[in-house]
Amino acid sequence: MSATTAPRPQGSRMYDELMAVHAIMRRGTALVTGSLDRLAHEKSVGVKALVGTARWMIQFVHHHHTIEDDLFWPVLRELCPAAVDELAVLTREHLVLDVELRRLSREVDALAALDGSRDRADRADRAAAAQAALPSARRVGELLLAHLALEEPVLRKLLPYVADTDIVRLRKAVVHGAPRTGPHLVIGLMEDPDPVQGRPDMLSNFPPPIRWARPLLLNRYHATTQALGAAR
Repeated sequence: MSATTAPRPQGSRMYDELMAVHAIMRRGTALVTGSLDRLAHEKSVGVKALVGTARWMIQFVHHHHTIEDDLFWPVLRELCPAAVDELAVLTREHLVLDVELRRLSREVDALAALDGSRDRADRADRAAAAQAALPSARRVGELLLAHLALEEPVLRKLLPYVADTDIVRLRKAVVHGAPRTGPHLVIGLMEDPDPVQGRPDMLSNFPPPIRWARPLLLNRYHATTQALGAAR
C-alpha cells in the first residue's frame, strides 16, 4: 500500500507566499536604490524605467502592509490575543515606513518632472535629482529590512493557528486587491538572482494569462534591469 501525503496546511502555504512577497520587496527596494546610486554618479540609467520601477515599488510595499493592517492583523488578534502588542508594533512600523515612502515618492516625481520638462535636462541635473532621492530610498530599504526581520517570526508563530477557511478568504482578498501594474517585476524579482521561497505557491495564485506570459514577462524584466544599469 502506497503512503499518502497529508494535505499541506493552508497556514504553512500562506507563510511561504508571504515570504515570496517579502523577497520581492527586499529585491525591489535594492533594485531602485542601486539604480538611483548609479544615476547619482552620472552612469547610464534609463530615467523612465527608473521612475516606473520606483513608483511600482512604492505602491507594492504600501499595498502589502495595508493588506496586513486591514485584513491579517484583525484575524490574528482575535485568534491570538497574546500577540496584540507585537501586531501593534508592526502597525506602527508600517506608519513610519509610509512616511518615508511618501518622501521617496515626491523625490521620484521631481526626477520624472525634470526628465519630462521641455528644457532637456542634462546628465548633471539628473544626477542631482537622483542624489536628492537616494537618502530616502536607502532609508526605505533600512526600515523595510528591519521591519521584516521582526515581522517574519511573528507570522511563522501565528499563521498555524489560522483556520484553512480564513486563510483561503484572506488569500482571495489579497489577490483581488493586488496592484495590477508591474507583473514583469513581480515575476522577475521572484527569480532573479535565484528562485525565492514560496515562488511555486505565488505563481499558482496568478491568473492563467500571467502564468502563460511568464517568458515574455521575464524578457521585459531583464530589459528593465538593463535600462536600470543592473543587468548581469
